[in-house]
Amino acid sequence: MGSTPQIENLFNIDGYLRPHRQEIVRRYGQFSKALNRIEHELGGLDGFTKGYKEYGLLVQNDNSIVCREWAPGAESLALIGDFNGWNRESHVYKRLDYGKFELIIAPTANGDCAISHGSALKIAVTCNGETKDKLSPWAHYVTCPHDSIVYHQVFYNPKKENRIELTTQRPQKPESLRIYEAHVGISSPDAKINTYRAFADSVIPRIHKQGYNTIQLMAVMEHVYYASFGYQVTSFFAPASRSGTPDDLKYLVNKTHSYDITILLDVVHSHASKNVDDGLNRWDGTDGAYFHDNARGFHPGWDSRLFNYSQVEVQRFLLSNLRWWVEEFGFDGFRFDGVTSMLYHSHGLGQSFSGNYDEYFGLSVDDESLTYLSLANHMLHKFYPQMITIAEEVSGMPALCRPIEEGGQGFDYRLAMSLPDMWIKILKHQRDEDWDLGNIVHTLENRRHTEKSIAYAESHDQALVGDKTIAFWLMDKEMYDHMSTLSLMTPIIERGLALHKMIRLLTYGLGGEGWLNFIGNEFGHPEWLDFPRKGNNESFHYARRQFNLVDDQMLRYKFLNSFDRAMNELEEKYGFLRKGPGFVTWKHQHDKVLAFERAGLVFVFNFNGSKSFENYKVGVEHPGAYRMALNSDAPEFGGHNRLHGDQVHHSFPEGFAGRSNHIFGALGLKCLELKCRDSTVSTTLPVVAIKTTKTKRSTLLPLHRVALRQEVVIDCRGAPVDLPSNLRRVVHEFADHRDYRPGRYQRRSYQVRFLKEARLRYYPHRQPHRLLHRRY
Repeated sequence: MGSTPQIENLFNIDGYLRPHRQEIVRRYGQFSKALNRIEHELGGLDGFTKGYKEYGLLVQNDNSIVCREWAPGAESLALIGDFNGWNRESHVYKRLDYGKFELIIAPTANGDCAISHGSALKIAVTCNGETKDKLSPWAHYVTCPHDSIVYHQVFYNPKKENRIELTTQRPQKPESLRIYEAHVGISSPDAKINTYRAFADSVIPRIHKQGYNTIQLMAVMEHVYYASFGYQVTSFFAPASRSGTPDDLKYLVNKTHSYDITILLDVVHSHASKNVDDGLNRWDGTDGAYFHDNARGFHPGWDSRLFNYSQVEVQRFLLSNLRWWVEEFGFDGFRFDGVTSMLYHSHGLGQSFSGNYDEYFGLSVDDESLTYLSLANHMLHKFYPQMITIAEEVSGMPALCRPIEEGGQGFDYRLAMSLPDMWIKILKHQRDEDWDLGNIVHTLENRRHTEKSIAYAESHDQALVGDKTIAFWLMDKEMYDHMSTLSLMTPIIERGLALHKMIRLLTYGLGGEGWLNFIGNEFGHPEWLDFPRKGNNESFHYARRQFNLVDDQMLRYKFLNSFDRAMNELEEKYGFLRKGPGFVTWKHQHDKVLAFERAGLVFVFNFNGSKSFENYKVGVEHPGAYRMALNSDAPEFGGHNRLHGDQVHHSFPEGFAGRSNHIFGALGLKCLELKCRDSTVSTTLPVVAIKTTKTKRSTLLPLHRVALRQEVVIDCRGAPVDLPSNLRRVVHEFADHRDYRPGRYQRRSYQVRFLKEARLRYYPHRQPHRLLHRRY
């Protein structure tokens, strides 16, 4: 059993793991054993994870073709296809040791490949006297003939001049991820399956304009059933042919990189389609080979096959699959689907995880899957240091996103999957006035802060038929008739636009160390997703993204789209996702006001639908002048412009809500205000004269030195002064008074120039209508 080199780091971060030290060390020992076997007995990790250079149909420099497969349960293999008239006798494989088969096809007399580019192929696999035509597990391109529903393999060997070469320059690994989750097939407004090239030319520029730095591409691995959303994979080394050829996918990746955008693949290694005719199931004629050959090999919830991760050839197949997508197509990382299903023998079905650490250790955990995931992350980060790996994991398995050397599994991020569930539950079952801010904050913050999470309010899961997008939950059928800027904004539309913006930014700002948006949700795409199937007469009506809605400047979708872009621009400027978690300073259930600080920004949300606030007190840690950085009520975001973006809010040194200072600000109905410290604004407050009732003498002091209920005289000294927010209303009331004869008064910015002898006296913390004023 190997020792875990940095296990004390893990315990220092999370002391609750210390009682499970023995189990963590044992898991690390299993990983070390598997890695050592690969390094010392199987040719080394580099060669082992390049199985695509050993298996499949491999064209050599002399145009001969080496065909090699692993089919341990098969009696014989034969290559059949257009090139030999589908003759099962002419090209029979030679059986080698360890379940391997090999066939070498010499070039033609004139030196060309004996199999022409685009030819249809299959492998005739015989087991127990029964022959079945199958696709190679390593097939690079498979398509469905027009006269059949069963896919066949296509020999993909285009001429050099017709191939797309990958660009060598990859983007730098983003410090914070702003992910655009996309599905190529649904990315067109038209009722059709979109192509890789059309996506590259029309959608990627949109993504770049919106400020996303990462694309997460789903449904790329070939899947026979389109409505599976790409999660019932049939050919692991082939890109989905509905959207184009392998070179078309390379064109998309090159285009993505040209915009300095990182691209991730949604990889499915948690299970495989149960298809026999054109899938990996029963590849060699048995239930085994790549899968468990007993009950462990079948997923009870997904009706799919489960890999035997302890099998060496399965490890070679899956690890090589990861390198294939990196080396051949240029992907920069992976989102691993269904990790929870891999981690537990129960696959997480019917299991409620309470957070008790005993749930994460013991016999319920699938050690073989843990070892494979550790091998995958080790390999990827060793050969590609800029690689990004994300786990779709809901149980909260500790150390999943900690380094392998500490006893973790080495992922970079995990998805914060509880967040969209919370929002949908609230929108389905609660009135606005019943929203529990404490529960919302708890859910947003309830994560392992030493393991980075990707926050999102909704993804493809929430868009599927049977559910709806957040925008449609908020506005429903009124989106059909009242999204035009020429029509009267109804209360439902007004509420929906406001809450859509607030829900997304609150989740973005407080919920994690990365952000994810599903294609179309940035502008409030209506309705749901429903792929063509028998139940809907094979309709594409709900299997598309209607970008025409956001392009129409007469529709209100543009407001949500603009706000989404502003959120990303804000994160790009201040980098709050990478600067530690937010600190919630205020959550007032009665007022429905929530405030938190992160990376020098102050986020203030008013979820109150019936009350706005003129001067709301908010605690801030750092003193200084604060200006508005983002306002959901701005007209460019479909708001009512009730807040003035050019105001400067000076802090006061009195502590409030656990912070050292505080500011005052106005809050409109159902809107958010985000402030940042402004280094361009002087933090020196107006000098005031303090006059006590006992001495009758005045002492000049900065305004922040004023004590409660002291009598204050503001002396502007003949210069324009931008007063703190809590004094502006005082100035507003007295500036037009005939005794003061103001030389300049700008109502919008509240800058006032008084004559030299003009002064104001007021009592802090009292309402303006109770203030005393006179001329000195």
